[in-house]
Amino acid sequence: MRKTTRFSILLLLAFPLFLAAQDEKVDNAMMQKIRTEGLEHSHAMDIAFHLTDASGNRLTNSPGFFRAANYAKETLAGWGLKNSMIDPWGEFGKGWELEKSYVAITAPYYKSLSAYPKAWCSGTKGLKKADVLLVTLVDSTSLDAVRGQLKGKVIVVDVLNTYKQSFKADASRYTDEQLKALEDAKPPEPRVAPAAGDTAAQRRQRQQFAQRGGGGGAARALTLLKEMAQAEGAVAMLSSSVRNHDGTIYAQGGGAYKGTDPENFLDIALGIEDYNTIIRLAKAGMPVKMDVDVKTKFQTKDLKAYNVIAEIPGTDPALKDEVVMIGGHLDSWHSGTGATDNAAGCTVMMEAIRILKTLGVQPRRTIRIGLWSGEEEGLLGSRGYVKKTFGDPATMELLPAHAKFSSYFNIDNGTGKIRGIYLQGNEACRNIFKQWLAPFNDLGAKTITISNTGGTDHQSFDALGLPGFQFIQEPMEYDTRTHHSNMDTYDHLSEDDLKQIATIVAAFVYDAAQRDQKLPRKALPTPRPAGARGGF
Repeated sequence: MRKTTRFSILLLLAFPLFLAAQDEKVDNAMMQKIRTEGLEHSHAMDIAFHLTDASGNRLTNSPGFFRAANYAKETLAGWGLKNSMIDPWGEFGKGWELEKSYVAITAPYYKSLSAYPKAWCSGTKGLKKADVLLVTLVDSTSLDAVRGQLKGKVIVVDVLNTYKQSFKADASRYTDEQLKALEDAKPPEPRVAPAAGDTAAQRRQRQQFAQRGGGGGAARALTLLKEMAQAEGAVAMLSSSVRNHDGTIYAQGGGAYKGTDPENFLDIALGIEDYNTIIRLAKAGMPVKMDVDVKTKFQTKDLKAYNVIAEIPGTDPALKDEVVMIGGHLDSWHSGTGATDNAAGCTVMMEAIRILKTLGVQPRRTIRIGLWSGEEEGLLGSRGYVKKTFGDPATMELLPAHAKFSSYFNIDNGTGKIRGIYLQGNEACRNIFKQWLAPFNDLGAKTITISNTGGTDHQSFDALGLPGFQFIQEPMEYDTRTHHSNMDTYDHLSEDDLKQIATIVAAFVYDAAQRDQKLPRKALPTPRPAGARGGF
């Protein structure tokens, strides 16, 4: 009898928690309105056009970035959002733009080349006619063979990249088995982040060089070769990798960009086919001559960088000071127009806001959108915003707004539709998100995984103990064709997928804004000293 009584008491005590865990107040009538507006009256492709074709590339602090930022700010304000602004987050460095690029072989025959100078490189100061010099690099002692011979030369490192035929389609969608594996995933191990200043581009360059047969000595020799080439007056260096295939060229940063950093030596990315042609000709003893005319421009007057921020104010007297955020990064690399990385994310976040404003939603909590800069250099814009608004991950000294924050939702994995959401290790949100996704299961969105995806701006919020989430997206051709390449353009966007994303994001932000409680939080992380590994 006593055991039964004790069990009954425990059950009664647990029952409210059980109900709270099971019963989300999903407004199905509103979900249907959001579906209708998002799927049948979408403005997504018009927004995407203005962020890509109309703005150009959006390298942080470039004119293209500010064209897009001003469009976003003015459009959001025109929809009735408040406090729409271009908001400084801290010092970034130089702006840079490519004003002219002409690269061609002129001997042993003429051939124009598809070539992309890397960001923050210097130009040629006019047309240069130059001989190609083939350089073999093993370690720093290799430089002795070419010392004093670099003036007026175009340098090509003797690494023949073996072209491999592709027998798979570039684009793909998740299989049921892959989604099941995500659903069944175990909690992830703590992620080790790159050291401060170690960008994805720098890591990839070292990895590619190692894959092509060079170790740490060869990577160091490459850096010294660039320094020597600049000092001796070489014209440029050509570079490529096995990723640069079938017309796709990955051209990212060419070096440092801080205000006090010198201009970087001109490094030009070529497709693997053209690069290999030049090497084969030179190794066959045929002199290769080139025309190179590259003009670049640096902006050094304002070294600060900026995000776009706007909001729909909350209306509930008790909850209006609490904030639900959505966002994506507005900056891109420069060889394309950053359509899938990440105009797609900014497009659907703006479209989600438009859907809510069109439906006349009066949210209980404030809904805020953030379009970030400096993401490609290390989540810098979102980190800067989080630090000045909510607190410092280095010390875990929190600002008052930290306690008023509900959640942040991010899109930054291309144009593919939402298939579910990464919990970022926050198991307490699983059942909540399951119910929020239920009205969209028929659109293919129902997978919830405890695992995480890295390298997106949700990590800036998570590092301070704020609930930040990235959605699971169809891979499409993001990693195989568009990510950081010259193919990252408007035509690689999928309209139907963007409509689906914006619709689900609008529903999620509505649910989070109307919910009685903020979303559950994980335990606060430990302080993360500047430069330490971990956290991001």
